Amino acid sequence: MELKDAIIKRRSTRRYTGERIPDESIEEIINAGLMAPSSRGFKPCEYYVVRDKELLKALSEAKAMGARMLADCDTAIVVATDSEKADTWIEDGSISLAYMDLTACSVGVGCCWTQYHLRFDKDGGMAEDNVRKILDIPEKYRIVGALSLGMPGESHEPNEISEEDIARVHRL
Repeated sequence: MELKDAIIKRRSTRRYTGERIPDESIEEIINAGLMAPSSRGFKPCEYYVVRDKELLKALSEAKAMGARMLADCDTAIVVATDSEKADTWIEDGSISLAYMDLTACSVGVGCCWTQYHLRFDKDGGMAEDNVRKILDIPEKYRIVGALSLGMPGESHEPNEISEEDIARVHRL
């Protein structure tokens, strides 16, 4: 699939079939994250590939809402960024997640990006802290988010550019 096609077809998938994702597809998705650019080439991202169902359930409950699909996905990739290595940890982690998101689409894997940074759990605690505890991630790492991955159990229409979208483009 061409990049343009992945951009058009990529949609957030929150329901999965339960079918196992081929290892080759997981590796291709991870490799896209590893190849993502980072500020000054510091590469502050660490990738936690989670397939354990108990850990996936815990990650789905690490924030108050918006992460339930993690309990039913086949795999999640949590992106943690070393905030001591780069002050651009949010941007670097986000670019990496976006690369993996598009690659998942290109190999036929459904995915949905879950943000943990600046999100809270049902008791008002920080979702990032919960994820660090669940996966035993050192404190210096900031948790930008996770990508839930699974074979799509739902389909969506491709994205289209609307007149409202075009109105947001300012040519000077």
